[in-house]
Amino acid sequence: MRILGIETSCDETGIAIYDDEQGIMAHRLYSQVAVHADYGGVVPELASRDHVRKTIPLIKEVLAEANLTPKDLDGVAYTAGPGLVGALLVGCSIGRSLAYGWGLPAVPVHHMEGHLLAPMLEDNVPEFPFVALLVSGGHTMLVRVDGIGQYELLGESVDDAAGEAFDKTAKLLGLDYPGGPVLAKMAEKGVHGRFIFPRPMTNKPGLDFSFSGLKTATGTAIREEQAKGTMDEQAHADIAYAFQDAVIDTIAIKCKRALKACDLKRLVIAGGVSANTALREKLAVITKNLGGEVFYPRPEFCTDNGAMIAYAGLQRLKSGGEQELTFKATPRWPLDTLPPV
Repeated sequence: MRILGIETSCDETGIAIYDDEQGIMAHRLYSQVAVHADYGGVVPELASRDHVRKTIPLIKEVLAEANLTPKDLDGVAYTAGPGLVGALLVGCSIGRSLAYGWGLPAVPVHHMEGHLLAPMLEDNVPEFPFVALLVSGGHTMLVRVDGIGQYELLGESVDDAAGEAFDKTAKLLGLDYPGGPVLAKMAEKGVHGRFIFPRPMTNKPGLDFSFSGLKTATGTAIREEQAKGTMDEQAHADIAYAFQDAVIDTIAIKCKRALKACDLKRLVIAGGVSANTALREKLAVITKNLGGEVFYPRPEFCTDNGAMIAYAGLQRLKSGGEQELTFKATPRWPLDTLPPV
């Protein structure tokens, strides 16, 4: 069985074709970073317009790369939520229209389920059950996964997501958008111990996250260094290191707590921030000490992409998850409300 996946939830247009025997046959990703850089963040209207321009050409490219025609497909999957409603509507309308015109079933996909299942695109596939850490610019959550669609939300961020905190802190440091990856690179030159920032919500029970206070603490340190006239290049690197270290340490503490609470040893990490090398190294140590293992997708499938949507859509299609002619974009859509496969 073979399916086309369309991802347009935010500022990246991702298209892919996935075959349940051959795996990923072709994929393309267009990033809108240059479009939004001047504004320091995603402008929803501009994002929607760029998806309109790019989605159909990328679909044509993917079909050509895979040497396929629409007649060779068994379905079309598209991201139906959560995300920016305008951006979602572009993918929903194009995906549903193509499916109708081609006489194929259309499958709405939950964006975070796509991320959660992205490690299934790799050779080393985690077995159910496992704990999943979904960590990106818009979400930070821990989920117990007993199967596809069998999700129990264990904890989530009560304010800023980890990726959002990275980008906002990078802006405080004067870094260009998107600042998260730049901040992580700067942190490599930082010195441990010069700045120590809090590990929010780790001194109380539970698995929820909070990063807004950490961002505030970092901003205070920056202003103090500026007031002293010591905010040089090394200070930037040391603050970046201390911030990243606090985020990673907080996430690691919560992941370890979640694994113990669920009596599980397998941890999956996915989402844009899961590409962070320091985070991967920390979680590898945590799981190894527990006698377990950590799983994650390759970096190109950590960010929003069509391959994860195609894979998730194919699993839903096999279980009869196609949708009627009408469609709906769902900007807010709790992951644990999905039906099991």
